[in-house]
Amino acid sequence: MDVTLKGEKFQTNGEAPQVGDMAPSFTLKDLNDKPVELSDYKGEVVILSTFPDIETSTCARQTDTFNDKAKDLKNTRVLSISANTTDQQKEWASDKEIATELLHDDDRSFAKTYGLYIEDIDKVARAVFVLNREGQVVYREVVKEMAEDPNYEEALSAARHEEAELN
Repeated sequence: MDVTLKGEKFQTNGEAPQVGDMAPSFTLKDLNDKPVELSDYKGEVVILSTFPDIETSTCARQTDTFNDKAKDLKNTRVLSISANTTDQQKEWASDKEIATELLHDDDRSFAKTYGLYIEDIDKVARAVFVLNREGQVVYREVVKEMAEDPNYEEALSAARHEEAELN
């Protein structure tokens, strides 16, 4: 799959899951290096927010935006995923009230499984997936130009819709 970064074209390692697909399982580590699995969130709506580098303005804004909006969602968990180190993620989070799970993809297994790995720059492509409580993809956006923000409102609307289905 083609994506660009400031106009330069890059290729990901595959195709990202499509709407209707079951989200592939994964195990990542949180800020305390505790393993976190997708199955830990079964029964909840999940937003998977992936980004190339927490230390850049667009990635920080994406994580901030979903972190702020997550506080308003009652039955939705936001998992923010990058290839940054634990220390880089902890530094970013140090002065914030965190409502999302910051997860690091040390071995790039998540990025590779989801077709989002960009080997040329060793980064995860910017994408957002919303999963229903069974783990099925109900919303998918792979941002073609990685320097741009995802469509927050569409992703949040999909999550709100799934939350309404829980009631």
